[in-house]
Amino acid sequence: MTLTEKIRLAAEWIAASQRLVVLTGAGVSRESGLPTFRDALDGLWARYSPLQLATPEAFVADPALVWGWYEHRRAAVRRAAPNPAHIALAELEALLPQVVIVTQNVDDLHQRAGSRDIIALHGAIMRSKCFAACRGEPTLVEVEELPDAAEGPPRCPFCGSRVRPDVVWFGENLPAGALQRAAQLAEEADVMLVVGTSGAVQPAASLPFVTYRAGGQVIEINPVASEITAIAALWLEVPAGEALPSVVEAVRALRGEGA
Repeated sequence: MTLTEKIRLAAEWIAASQRLVVLTGAGVSRESGLPTFRDALDGLWARYSPLQLATPEAFVADPALVWGWYEHRRAAVRRAAPNPAHIALAELEALLPQVVIVTQNVDDLHQRAGSRDIIALHGAIMRSKCFAACRGEPTLVEVEELPDAAEGPPRCPFCGSRVRPDVVWFGENLPAGALQRAAQLAEEADVMLVVGTSGAVQPAASLPFVTYRAGGQVIEINPVASEITAIAALWLEVPAGEALPSVVEAVRALRGEGA
């Protein structure tokens, strides 16, 4: 089957979908120039291991170091812009009854592209929260409003504990509500679109298998094979920024929507 034929078939399945779920991974952000966690360990950060930068224990041991690492990554997110894949996924919301983005990425590019229903399984790097969760998990804190924000990890205005990034660190559980909703949506999905993920990080990697076992169609967009490819009813072997705009254009034509 040619790429054009695959795009057409993917569009037909998506255009008919009543309950579309999209699982996105690092490949989508990489197309906006954002490195993966480990790829970002370069330059001044090359001598550190993930366990020195992304665990609760690391934060307790050296909060300034961990905060500096996340400020470095936040700066990269601020410089990045949504790519054609992000924009195409946002455009799908106007065409279908349900489009839910379940993302493993911690950046805010889906939001900036215009997607509205997003489950961020691994948290949000641009948000901060109280390390002690003094008012419940998460206790979100607007660090820009704190006087000591430029001096390292600021103090929580409610309890005085340190403020940390609102991301899931190694050894931590995913937010229970987010994971539960994602699993429920995966079971109900008639189509799951899997974009730019290796399928190696659990529990997110199990979600396409939930859809597959429940009888939904799994469509994968990834230039390389992944752990998901074996169960995909259709695999578009190209970058998301190349495939998704064409798929969405075809969906729009099938549903009789104007450009």
